Amino acid sequence: MSQVLICEVGPRDGLQNAHQLMPTDAKKRWISALAAAGLKEIEVGSFVPPKLIPAMADTAEIVKHAITIPGIKVVALAPNLKGFQRALEAGAHKVTFPVSASRQHSEANVRMTPDQMVEEVRKCAEYPHPGVEIEGAVSTAFGCTMQGEVPDDDVVRIAAALAQFCDGVALADTVGYGNPAQVRRIFRRVKSEIGGKLEGAHFHNTRGLGLANSLAAYEEGVRAFDSSLGGLGGCPFAPGASGNVITEDLVFMFESMGVSTGIDLEKLMVARKLMVDVLPQEQVYGHFALAGVPKGFRAAA
Repeated sequence: MSQVLICEVGPRDGLQNAHQLMPTDAKKRWISALAAAGLKEIEVGSFVPPKLIPAMADTAEIVKHAITIPGIKVVALAPNLKGFQRALEAGAHKVTFPVSASRQHSEANVRMTPDQMVEEVRKCAEYPHPGVEIEGAVSTAFGCTMQGEVPDDDVVRIAAALAQFCDGVALADTVGYGNPAQVRRIFRRVKSEIGGKLEGAHFHNTRGLGLANSLAAYEEGVRAFDSSLGGLGGCPFAPGASGNVITEDLVFMFESMGVSTGIDLEKLMVARKLMVDVLPQEQVYGHFALAGVPKGFRAAA
Protein backbone atom coordinates (compact mmCIF):
# COMPACT_ATOMS: atom_id res chain seq x y z
CA MET A 1 0.00 0.00 0.00
CA SER A 2 1.23 3.50 -0.80
CA GLN A 3 2.03 5.78 2.11
CA VAL A 4 2.81 9.46 2.62
CA LEU A 5 4.19 11.41 5.56
CA ILE A 6 2.37 14.57 6.50
CA CYS A 7 4.17 17.11 8.68
CA GLU A 8 1.82 19.43 10.56
CA VAL A 9 3.28 22.96 10.43
CA GLY A 10 0.41 24.82 12.10
CA PRO A 11 2.23 25.41 15.41
CA ARG A 12 4.98 27.21 13.46
CA ASP A 13 3.82 28.41 10.04
CA GLY A 14 0.24 28.75 11.22
CA LEU A 15 0.78 30.66 14.42
CA GLN A 16 3.57 32.94 13.15
CA ASN A 17 1.04 34.81 11.01
CA ALA A 18 -1.96 34.60 13.36
CA HIS A 19 -3.53 37.78 14.69
CA GLN A 20 -3.71 36.35 18.21
CA LEU A 21 -1.06 34.70 20.35
CA MET A 22 -1.81 31.13 21.39
CA PRO A 23 -0.93 30.65 25.07
CA THR A 24 1.92 28.23 25.73
CA ASP A 25 -0.25 25.73 27.61
CA ALA A 26 -2.74 25.68 24.74
CA LYS A 27 0.08 25.06 22.24
CA LYS A 28 1.18 22.07 24.29
CA ARG A 29 -2.36 20.66 24.38
CA TRP A 30 -2.76 21.25 20.64
CA ILE A 31 0.50 19.49 19.77
CA SER A 32 -0.45 16.58 22.02
CA ALA A 33 -3.84 16.36 20.26
CA LEU A 34 -2.13 16.36 16.85
CA ALA A 35 0.12 13.53 17.95
CA ALA A 36 -2.90 11.62 19.27
CA ALA A 37 -4.48 11.94 15.81
CA GLY A 38 -1.52 10.08 14.32
CA LEU A 39 0.75 12.84 13.05
CA LYS A 40 4.31 11.56 13.20
CA GLU A 41 6.10 14.79 12.36
CA ILE A 42 5.17 18.21 13.77
CA GLU A 43 6.93 21.52 13.19
CA VAL A 44 6.41 23.07 16.59
CA GLY A 45 8.06 26.49 16.26
CA SER A 46 10.96 28.55 15.03
CA PHE A 47 14.06 29.90 16.74
CA VAL A 48 13.84 33.48 15.54
CA PRO A 49 14.16 36.73 17.53
CA PRO A 50 10.93 37.13 19.56
CA LYS A 51 10.81 40.83 18.69
CA LEU A 52 10.37 39.84 15.04
CA ILE A 53 7.81 37.06 15.60
CA PRO A 54 6.42 37.24 19.17
CA ALA A 55 4.34 34.08 18.62
CA MET A 56 7.57 32.06 18.57
CA ALA A 57 9.00 33.39 21.85
CA ASP A 58 8.20 30.15 23.71
CA THR A 59 9.57 27.73 21.10
CA ALA A 60 12.26 26.26 23.37
CA GLU A 61 9.64 25.36 25.98
CA ILE A 62 7.35 23.93 23.29
CA VAL A 63 10.15 21.76 21.87
CA LYS A 64 10.95 20.45 25.34
CA HIS A 65 7.31 19.46 25.77
CA ALA A 66 6.98 17.91 22.32
CA ILE A 67 10.02 15.65 22.67
CA THR A 68 8.31 13.94 25.63
CA ILE A 69 5.48 12.75 23.35
CA PRO A 70 6.26 9.20 22.15
CA GLY A 71 6.43 8.49 18.44
CA ILE A 72 6.74 11.95 16.92
CA LYS A 73 9.60 13.70 15.19
CA VAL A 74 9.87 17.25 16.55
CA VAL A 75 10.80 19.78 13.91
CA ALA A 76 11.86 23.41 14.37
CA LEU A 77 12.83 26.11 11.92
CA ALA A 78 16.03 28.14 12.26
CA PRO A 79 17.29 31.00 10.09
CA ASN A 80 20.93 30.98 11.19
CA LEU A 81 23.60 29.33 13.35
CA LYS A 82 22.38 30.99 16.55
CA GLY A 83 18.87 29.68 15.97
CA PHE A 84 20.27 26.25 15.14
CA GLN A 85 22.23 26.16 18.39
CA ARG A 86 19.08 27.06 20.33
CA ALA A 87 17.18 24.30 18.52
CA LEU A 88 19.87 21.78 19.46
CA GLU A 89 19.84 22.91 23.09
CA ALA A 90 16.06 22.49 23.26
CA GLY A 91 16.27 18.97 21.81
CA ALA A 92 14.68 19.26 18.35
CA HIS A 93 14.95 16.11 16.24
CA LYS A 94 15.03 17.95 12.92
CA VAL A 95 15.81 21.54 11.95
CA THR A 96 14.60 23.17 8.75
CA PHE A 97 16.37 26.11 7.16
CA PRO A 98 14.46 28.34 4.72
CA VAL A 99 16.59 29.39 1.75
CA SER A 100 14.63 31.63 -0.58
CA ALA A 101 15.21 31.40 -4.32
CA SER A 102 14.04 35.02 -4.51
CA ARG A 103 16.70 37.55 -3.61
CA GLN A 104 14.16 40.18 -2.53
CA HIS A 105 12.28 37.77 -0.29
CA SER A 106 15.51 36.39 1.16
CA GLU A 107 16.75 39.83 2.14
CA ALA A 108 13.38 40.71 3.70
CA ASN A 109 13.06 37.39 5.53
CA VAL A 110 16.59 36.63 6.79
CA ARG A 111 18.59 39.77 5.87
CA MET A 112 20.81 37.68 3.58
CA THR A 113 21.03 36.95 -0.14
CA PRO A 114 20.15 33.39 -1.21
CA ASP A 115 23.84 32.52 -1.63
CA GLN A 116 24.71 33.96 1.77
CA MET A 117 21.92 31.90 3.30
CA VAL A 118 23.24 28.74 1.64
CA GLU A 119 26.60 29.43 3.29
CA GLU A 120 24.86 29.97 6.63
CA VAL A 121 23.24 26.54 6.33
CA ARG A 122 26.64 25.07 5.41
CA LYS A 123 28.06 26.50 8.66
CA CYS A 124 25.23 24.89 10.59
CA ALA A 125 25.79 21.54 8.87
CA GLU A 126 29.45 21.71 9.93
CA TYR A 127 28.48 22.46 13.55
CA PRO A 128 28.26 19.28 15.69
CA HIS A 129 24.66 18.02 15.66
CA PRO A 130 24.71 14.30 16.47
CA GLY A 131 21.46 12.58 15.54
CA VAL A 132 19.72 15.76 14.41
CA GLU A 133 18.47 15.98 10.83
CA ILE A 134 19.05 19.09 8.73
CA GLU A 135 16.60 19.98 5.97
CA GLY A 136 17.15 22.72 3.42
CA ALA A 137 13.86 24.18 2.20
CA VAL A 138 13.99 26.16 -1.04
CA SER A 139 11.29 28.76 -0.41
CA THR A 140 9.52 30.93 -3.02
CA ALA A 141 10.46 28.14 -5.44
CA PHE A 142 7.42 28.78 -7.62
CA GLY A 143 7.21 32.57 -7.51
CA CYS A 144 7.46 35.55 -5.18
CA THR A 145 5.11 38.41 -4.30
CA MET A 146 8.10 40.77 -4.23
CA GLN A 147 10.19 39.60 -7.17
CA GLY A 148 7.47 37.97 -9.25
CA GLU A 149 8.84 35.17 -11.42
CA VAL A 150 11.58 33.03 -9.92
CA PRO A 151 13.71 31.30 -12.60
CA ASP A 152 13.71 27.49 -12.46
CA ASP A 153 17.50 27.59 -12.82
CA ASP A 154 17.80 29.47 -9.52
CA VAL A 155 15.68 26.86 -7.74
CA VAL A 156 17.73 23.99 -9.14
CA ARG A 157 21.03 25.71 -8.29
CA ILE A 158 20.06 26.36 -4.66
CA ALA A 159 18.60 22.87 -4.20
CA ALA A 160 21.79 21.33 -5.59
CA ALA A 161 23.94 23.44 -3.26
CA LEU A 162 21.87 22.45 -0.20
CA ALA A 163 21.92 18.78 -1.18
CA GLN A 164 25.70 18.75 -0.71
CA PHE A 165 25.41 19.03 3.07
CA CYS A 166 21.73 18.68 4.09
CA ASP A 167 20.06 15.37 4.90
CA GLY A 168 17.13 16.32 2.71
CA VAL A 169 15.77 19.12 0.53
CA ALA A 170 12.20 20.38 0.18
CA LEU A 171 10.62 22.80 -2.27
CA ALA A 172 8.21 25.40 -0.89
CA ASP A 173 5.58 27.49 -2.62
CA THR A 174 5.75 30.13 0.10
CA VAL A 175 3.20 32.50 -1.45
CA GLY A 176 0.94 30.13 -3.38
CA TYR A 177 2.02 31.05 -6.92
CA GLY A 178 2.55 27.49 -8.17
CA ASN A 179 0.35 25.48 -10.52
CA PRO A 180 0.38 21.71 -11.16
CA ALA A 181 2.25 21.90 -14.48
CA GLN A 182 4.92 24.09 -12.91
CA VAL A 183 5.13 21.80 -9.88
CA ARG A 184 5.71 18.77 -12.09
CA ARG A 185 8.33 20.56 -14.15
CA ILE A 186 10.36 21.95 -11.25
CA PHE A 187 10.20 18.83 -9.07
CA ARG A 188 11.29 16.77 -12.07
CA ARG A 189 14.22 19.08 -12.77
CA VAL A 190 15.37 19.18 -9.16
CA LYS A 191 15.01 15.42 -8.75
CA SER A 192 17.13 14.83 -11.85
CA GLU A 193 19.81 17.00 -10.23
CA ILE A 194 19.79 15.74 -6.61
CA GLY A 195 17.93 12.41 -6.77
CA GLY A 196 16.72 11.00 -3.47
CA LYS A 197 17.82 14.06 -1.50
CA LEU A 198 14.62 15.73 -2.76
CA GLU A 199 12.15 14.74 -0.05
CA GLY A 200 9.37 17.19 0.62
CA ALA A 201 6.79 19.64 -0.66
CA HIS A 202 5.38 22.67 1.14
CA PHE A 203 2.42 24.32 -0.59
CA HIS A 204 0.16 27.23 0.21
CA ASN A 205 -3.46 27.46 -0.80
CA THR A 206 -3.50 31.16 -1.73
CA ARG A 207 -5.46 30.65 -4.95
CA GLY A 208 -7.02 27.30 -4.16
CA LEU A 209 -4.40 25.13 -5.86
CA GLY A 210 -2.83 23.58 -2.77
CA LEU A 211 -4.38 20.12 -3.18
CA ALA A 212 -3.85 20.10 -6.95
CA ASN A 213 -0.18 20.98 -6.45
CA SER A 214 0.18 18.32 -3.76
CA LEU A 215 -1.23 15.70 -6.09
CA ALA A 216 1.09 16.84 -8.89
CA ALA A 217 4.08 16.50 -6.53
CA TYR A 218 2.85 13.07 -5.40
CA GLU A 219 2.70 11.97 -9.04
CA GLU A 220 6.33 13.08 -9.39
CA GLY A 221 7.33 10.77 -6.53
CA VAL A 222 7.13 13.10 -3.50
CA ARG A 223 6.01 11.30 -0.36
CA ALA A 224 6.44 13.98 2.34
CA PHE A 225 4.13 16.98 2.60
CA ASP A 226 3.73 19.96 4.92
CA SER A 227 0.26 21.19 5.79
CA SER A 228 -1.55 23.21 8.42
CA LEU A 229 -4.73 22.39 10.32
CA GLY A 230 -7.52 24.65 9.14
CA GLY A 231 -5.19 26.12 6.51
CA LEU A 232 -3.79 28.46 9.14
CA GLY A 233 -0.65 30.35 8.29
CA GLY A 234 1.49 32.41 5.96
CA CYS A 235 4.79 34.24 5.91
CA PRO A 236 4.93 37.61 7.74
CA PHE A 237 7.74 38.70 5.40
CA ALA A 238 6.00 37.77 2.14
CA PRO A 239 3.07 40.11 1.49
CA GLY A 240 0.01 38.26 0.23
CA ALA A 241 1.09 34.85 1.53
CA SER A 242 -2.06 33.24 2.89
CA GLY A 243 -2.64 29.90 4.53
CA ASN A 244 -1.05 26.53 3.97
CA VAL A 245 -2.55 23.44 2.39
CA ILE A 246 -5.30 22.30 4.75
CA THR A 247 -4.21 19.23 6.72
CA GLU A 248 -7.63 17.62 7.04
CA ASP A 249 -8.41 18.08 3.33
CA LEU A 250 -5.00 16.70 2.35
CA VAL A 251 -5.45 13.68 4.63
CA PHE A 252 -8.93 13.04 3.22
CA MET A 253 -7.68 13.29 -0.37
CA PHE A 254 -4.89 10.77 0.15
CA GLU A 255 -6.96 8.36 2.23
CA SER A 256 -9.72 8.47 -0.42
CA MET A 257 -7.10 7.53 -3.01
CA GLY A 258 -6.01 4.52 -0.97
CA VAL A 259 -2.80 6.24 0.12
CA SER A 260 -2.24 5.83 3.85
CA THR A 261 -1.34 8.84 6.00
CA GLY A 262 -1.60 7.07 9.35
CA ILE A 263 -3.83 9.92 10.54
CA ASP A 264 -7.27 9.46 12.14
CA LEU A 265 -9.63 12.07 10.67
CA GLU A 266 -12.00 11.98 13.64
CA LYS A 267 -9.18 12.67 16.09
CA LEU A 268 -7.79 15.30 13.73
CA MET A 269 -11.09 17.16 13.98
CA VAL A 270 -10.73 17.09 17.76
CA ALA A 271 -7.37 18.84 17.38
CA ARG A 272 -8.95 21.33 14.97
CA LYS A 273 -11.71 22.19 17.48
CA LEU A 274 -9.10 22.77 20.17
CA MET A 275 -7.24 25.18 17.88
CA VAL A 276 -10.42 27.02 16.83
CA ASP A 277 -11.62 27.36 20.42
CA VAL A 278 -8.31 28.94 21.48
CA LEU A 279 -8.14 31.24 18.42
CA PRO A 280 -11.80 32.17 17.87
CA GLN A 281 -11.01 35.28 15.80
CA GLU A 282 -8.68 33.48 13.40
CA GLN A 283 -9.90 32.68 9.89
CA VAL A 284 -9.76 28.94 9.24
CA TYR A 285 -10.58 26.96 6.13
CA GLY A 286 -11.39 23.45 5.03
CA HIS A 287 -13.96 21.61 2.93
CA PHE A 288 -13.74 18.38 4.90
CA ALA A 289 -14.56 20.23 8.12
CA LEU A 290 -17.75 21.55 6.51
CA ALA A 291 -18.90 18.45 4.63
CA GLY A 292 -17.68 15.62 6.85
CA VAL A 293 -17.13 11.98 5.92
CA PRO A 294 -19.08 10.79 2.86
CA LYS A 295 -21.21 7.65 3.03
CA GLY A 296 -19.13 4.58 2.33
CA PHE A 297 -15.77 6.25 2.99
CA ARG A 298 -12.99 3.90 4.06
CA ALA A 299 -9.62 5.10 5.24
CA ALA A 300 -6.66 3.59 3.39
CA ALA A 301 -5.37 1.83 6.49
